[in-house]
Amino acid sequence: MGPLAAANHLLNFIAPALVVALLLVLACRLLMRQRSAASGLWKQWAVVSAVGCAVLLAGLLGLGRDGKMLTYAGLVVACASAQWVLLRCWR
Repeated sequence: MGPLAAANHLLNFIAPALVVALLLVLACRLLMRQRSAASGLWKQWAVVSAVGCAVLLAGLLGLGRDGKMLTYAGLVVACASAQWVLLRCWR
C-alpha cells in the first residue's frame, strides 16, 4: 500500500469522528447559546474529535474490524459525553 492509499484509509477511518464532532459542536452552538460560550469552537471540536478518534481506535482493537454499529454507538455516546463535560452541563 502506497502513502496516498494509506492516507486515504486513515482519513476514511477518522472521518466519522470528525463529522460527528463538528455537527455536535455546531448544534450546541445553535441550540444552547448561553452555555456554548464556555470555551472556543475550535477547542470543543478538537477535544470531541480526539475523544471520537479514541473510541474508533478502541472499537477497531476491541472488535477486530472497523465499521461495527457498536463502535458507532459508542462514538455518539462518547462525543456527547465529552461535549457535556466541556460545557459543564452538570451545574
